[in-house]
Amino acid sequence: MAMETSLESPAPVRQVANAIAGWVDRLGAVWVEGQVAQVNRRPGMSTVFMTLRDAVADISVTVTCSRTLFDGLNPPVVEGASIVVHAKPSYYANRGTLSLYARDIRMVGLGELLARLERRRQLLAAEGLFALELKRPLPFLPGTVGLVTAPNSAAERDVLENARRRWPAVTFEVAYAAMQGQRSAAEVIEAVERLDRNPAVDVIVVARGGGSVEDLLPFSDEALVRAVAAVRTPVVSAIGHEPDQPLLDLVADVRASTPTDAAKLVVPDVAEEQRGVTHARDRVRAAVRGWLAREQAGLDALRSRPALADPRSLLDARLDEVDQLRDRARRTLGHALDRAADDIGHQRARARALSPLATVQRGYAVLQDADGHVVTSVAGVAADQQISVRVADGRIHATTTRTTPIDRELDGQED
Repeated sequence: MAMETSLESPAPVRQVANAIAGWVDRLGAVWVEGQVAQVNRRPGMSTVFMTLRDAVADISVTVTCSRTLFDGLNPPVVEGASIVVHAKPSYYANRGTLSLYARDIRMVGLGELLARLERRRQLLAAEGLFALELKRPLPFLPGTVGLVTAPNSAAERDVLENARRRWPAVTFEVAYAAMQGQRSAAEVIEAVERLDRNPAVDVIVVARGGGSVEDLLPFSDEALVRAVAAVRTPVVSAIGHEPDQPLLDLVADVRASTPTDAAKLVVPDVAEEQRGVTHARDRVRAAVRGWLAREQAGLDALRSRPALADPRSLLDARLDEVDQLRDRARRTLGHALDRAADDIGHQRARARALSPLATVQRGYAVLQDADGHVVTSVAGVAADQQISVRVADGRIHATTTRTTPIDRELDGQED
């Protein structure tokens, strides 16, 4: 029923707001299609807030749903996705705002397409095709770069020109294939496998100059993803622009945001490498100069020592020591010889004193018989016996006439 109001009896705001809330509540649940413009997940709250925008008019409405419903969506709702919600309209009278409480959310159109791609991504990821440990490093300077792209495309020019600008000597092996359409996936697979069989190709670049989600669908083809995962040559994916991410980007060894970025990734910059070589050469020279300076300082320190400054100083000191030792040896030997000479003189004097010759020289004589035996008693000599007398200067040979014992001689008796 229409409210009865007049200038004299106007309705209060609360009455109008409550009336609007009642009219909206009688609308019941409706299906609403739109594009998600914003998603707000407030921490600690069990409700998720979204802004659903009309695809044609500049009109939007707030949609709320439970966190359980939102988290259970596969793929998850992201900003920009097209969805259809089954929601109950409600009018919040205190703030005068209209919102939809979603009881069900479905992907439609592009959103449904993205949902299928997300499910495919999850299945392939579960098989391990996107694992980081399977990624192969790019060669520092490839001998030949394989390029898969459309004939006479902007992507081909970007890759070739930027790569040759960075490294003029780079060589390309180009394999043309359709970059969109129904035949695209099969032709790209054939081109990638042909380049992989070429032993001269060190890296393969698959390049396309961007496009809509529908145009990039061939690069999310499951057969293409498995073919790229099976090749032995490292693969660089340069499909679309930065926001685009087909499944080929996930299985490739390196993802390039643009074809130009792919050219920068596959070959080094010759100017930068020359600067690096120059810097490294300067560092090596500085290191060698520093090493030579240290060694020269060490040599100078060694040469400044007395032993090397005047090598004869050590010899002179040793010569003085040798002279002193020689003098000491001579003195010691002289003393030893003097002592030995004195000992010899003493021994010789003693020997001479005890020698019979010395006794003979004092006037004594040694009497020997014919056999050379010393005669010490008159009893050992007979008359007319040949004897020899040893005197100081020779021998006297004689014949005995008689012998006289001493006791009788003392008595004056003759024998």
